[in-house]
Amino acid sequence: MWLKLPALLSLGLRWGLRAAPQRWQPPLSIPRRKLSAGMEEEAKRKAGYMAVDNHVQDNQTLGIGSGSTIVYAVDRIAKRVQEENLKLVCVPTSFQARQLILQHQLTLSDLDRHPELDVAIDGADEVDSDLNLIKGGGGCLTQEKIVAACAKEFIVVADYRKDSKSLGEKWKKGVPIEVIPMAYVPVTKAIAAKFGGAAELRMAVNKAGPVVTDNGNFILDWKFDNISDWKNVNIDIKMIPGVVETGLFIGMAERVYFGLEDGSVCFRDRCSH
Repeated sequence: MWLKLPALLSLGLRWGLRAAPQRWQPPLSIPRRKLSAGMEEEAKRKAGYMAVDNHVQDNQTLGIGSGSTIVYAVDRIAKRVQEENLKLVCVPTSFQARQLILQHQLTLSDLDRHPELDVAIDGADEVDSDLNLIKGGGGCLTQEKIVAACAKEFIVVADYRKDSKSLGEKWKKGVPIEVIPMAYVPVTKAIAAKFGGAAELRMAVNKAGPVVTDNGNFILDWKFDNISDWKNVNIDIKMIPGVVETGLFIGMAERVYFGLEDGSVCFRDRCSH
């Protein structure tokens, strides 16, 4: 099985046996071909499975993220609960995550009852070399960030297409920004005036009008130009009246697992400066 050796090594960490964390970068000399849909899903599955095997233990409270990759992580959690009789409590980041938890017959809770989480596992739209993230392509950025901030350990799973040297290199849809509906026009103008680029109201696909978040708000997608100081940009955007939250997850992820096109999984840890 592809997980045998990595899984044994990861279990060794919990027993104090694992070697120092590795940092991984995809070899620049290997040309990247376009993944088929099946290969993309397999990469997501393996990344999700390894993250769960490495970080989920008995008697934990877990934050469950949103998106296509998390489907596989929850599937693995459910299998381990059944096989190992783990006692776990799961806190969702969205309606989708809540449904996944219930469908897999896992114990559902919330931050009222469990405000401190052991581990949160979530996906990402893009990951830069410092493990800064763009999230919110699915519209759940505010709840995802709240849950991630409540966890002792925030773990991200993705396929290698999400790995970039800098934000915006591969994710071209912009930074999602959740806003109060009455403020979306002033916020749009304020962002363009202060940071350049263009912030556009995200429109729904199967209904007339804008996308509405689980919190009843709108989402702007900000397509930016030449930004490097993401920490301060994130703070400045959040200070604009009417902004609820941004899809910039700066300095939050402890580790990212990337499923690769060759069937392997590698991880990268955040450097501590």
